[in-house]
Amino acid sequence: MPQPPAQPRLDDRSSAPARPGASRSRRALTVLGALLAALLCALGAGASPAAAHAALTGTDPAKDAVLQRAPERVTLTFSEGVLLSDDSVRVLDPRGERVDDGKPAHVAGKSSTATVGLRSGLPEGTFTVAWQAVSEDSHPVGGAFTFSIGAPSKTSVVLPSAEPDETVSALYGIARYAAYGGFVLLVGGCVFAGHCHANRAVRRVAATGWGTLFGATVALLLLRGPYTSSGRGLGAAFDLGLLRDVLDTKPGTALLCRLLLLAAAAVCVAVLFGSYAPAGDGRARGTTGRPARPARGGGRTPVAGPALAGRTDLAWSVGVGGALVAGGLAATWALAEHASVGIQRALAVPVDIVHLLAVAVWLGGLTALLVALRTEARLPRLAVRRFSRLAFGSVVALVATGLYQSWRQVGSWHALTDTEYGRWLLVKVGLVVLLVGVAGLSRRWTSRLDTPHATAPATRGAAATAKAEARAKAASEARPEAEPEPTSEPRPEPGAAAKAGGKPKNKTKTAAKTAAKTKAGAKAGGKAADGGARAAQLARQRAAVSAARTRRERDADPTRSGLRRSVAVETGVAIVLLAVTTVLTGTQPGRAETEQEAAGRSVTTGPVSLSVPYDTGGPNGRGTAEVTLDPGRSGDNTFHAYLTNPAGKPADVPELKASLTLRERGIGPLGISLNRVSAGHWSATGVQLPMPGDWQLSLTVRTSDIDQVTETDTMKVGP
Repeated sequence: MPQPPAQPRLDDRSSAPARPGASRSRRALTVLGALLAALLCALGAGASPAAAHAALTGTDPAKDAVLQRAPERVTLTFSEGVLLSDDSVRVLDPRGERVDDGKPAHVAGKSSTATVGLRSGLPEGTFTVAWQAVSEDSHPVGGAFTFSIGAPSKTSVVLPSAEPDETVSALYGIARYAAYGGFVLLVGGCVFAGHCHANRAVRRVAATGWGTLFGATVALLLLRGPYTSSGRGLGAAFDLGLLRDVLDTKPGTALLCRLLLLAAAAVCVAVLFGSYAPAGDGRARGTTGRPARPARGGGRTPVAGPALAGRTDLAWSVGVGGALVAGGLAATWALAEHASVGIQRALAVPVDIVHLLAVAVWLGGLTALLVALRTEARLPRLAVRRFSRLAFGSVVALVATGLYQSWRQVGSWHALTDTEYGRWLLVKVGLVVLLVGVAGLSRRWTSRLDTPHATAPATRGAAATAKAEARAKAASEARPEAEPEPTSEPRPEPGAAAKAGGKPKNKTKTAAKTAAKTKAGAKAGGKAADGGARAAQLARQRAAVSAARTRRERDADPTRSGLRRSVAVETGVAIVLLAVTTVLTGTQPGRAETEQEAAGRSVTTGPVSLSVPYDTGGPNGRGTAEVTLDPGRSGDNTFHAYLTNPAGKPADVPELKASLTLRERGIGPLGISLNRVSAGHWSATGVQLPMPGDWQLSLTVRTSDIDQVTETDTMKVGP
């Protein structure tokens, strides 16, 4: 049987020459991506692994304080509100046993404080206060400090790191990035489909966004427990008790609400993309709720405009419902992060919601426009212009809300350059300016769509495509028809015609006939299988022809190619911009950082303590002086000094002198009249300090008639 001629290769990838413009655009995108990545690495090299937004600004007792009697409770003050749990504040004695009552609470309902009661009858020695909490903007914080009763002592307390597990922290950060990306794709893809243009590729963008956001939210919910609890590994993600504790917090509630809203979003997406049919389909828009059958060639048949065009009632319902769901999703971030903390919360939360929605519509719509330009040869000009207007409105909203947020989070001009948040904000502003510039170039390409000089090359490309298809069709029709298979009939036995009456055939003849039929059936089955394989091959070739035609028509139009390249650059910058925005949400705001530094300079809660080592050079001349100024504020104070030798025992010296000097104001030295209380213990009452500031302490220790030394240190005195 003659063999069919070899089929021509219909995919134009090997035959079509590479376009110089496309090569240059790819190189430009590569260089741009490398520069932006280098910028991010340079700025992020000094970033701390975990941004602590609530900082400890004061303690009572003070850090390293030496008290004469045991306090009744320990109190901590933070720069912003914190969420407490049963283990938020632990007080451990020198043997490492807990001596607190295990009931931390806020002082007088102030969320920026934490206090815990202590047991009675505490022994002398050094006590350790270990604390961990979650700031109101959902970031974990933790730390430890010590104070002593009577005199310092050795302690056996070994505290775990306050930082979360490295694996947990890395996975949690990835999930945060993925959540923002999924939100942008979901909202932007749906808005583009409903307002500008809808096809299968745009539907995949929205579906990918929904799936990414759902998976990232589940991951964040599971990882939240070990992320906020120091010393917990990845296995704690499936601890149901820890998950229940997470759901009782504001961030956990926000994540749970996000999952419920995603269920409603799935309904909106299904209605939006399940109610359109491609142009020319027999099932007209509105006559059926089922999606149209995919077009041959990968579903690249364009649709006639937005997804719900011609269905005004349904479009309004889906639009209002989708807007409420999108706003609710944005609120799960606004109510649990920076906008919910600080000044003007009632205004900051809705502003943050509008800001997030504007980012999603602009950047997600850019992605949808890019895939639409790549999958359709003749994307309607009206769709591009609709998105251009939509993007302009989003940029206006983004700039207006961004200015307010910048003022609220930064607070001052110097914080733009002196704080990590301010530097990242400058990077974001630069990226927005770059993105707006590229968007202006895209608008110029949009204005040239469907003009005579732009459509002429596309027409020539379409004619060339038609000729190529005609040649391919002629080649496929030139194949010879398959020759019919000869039928197998049993040959009559010699002399059988002369026999009278047609006697029954014997067993041998029956078996031969059955075998012949079986052989014929096998041949027919093989023929059918070959025909099915050839049909499948022909279908693939036709799909390749359709794809090649789409690419040729798309690439033959220089205006649309230029628009596609500029949108691709916009999308690349938008991805980096989204990453920088995610970094900003995990960085302490500049206003909070400057307020924290100011509080650390001016506010002191509890006594001020110093440890001053000395060495007079003579026998028994080495030791340490533990100095305490109580309450460590301007006005009347009490001064204590405890001297110990290298073995930790009290060191009795013949003479000890002390004075305080405020050099920046030219005050002092103010002498302190010390009295020996006991071996190694000296004190003075009525120490008057006229104003707060950094006072220099001069401590003179004499251990013999000729061995004496003067040591200096700085004491921060509060107002």
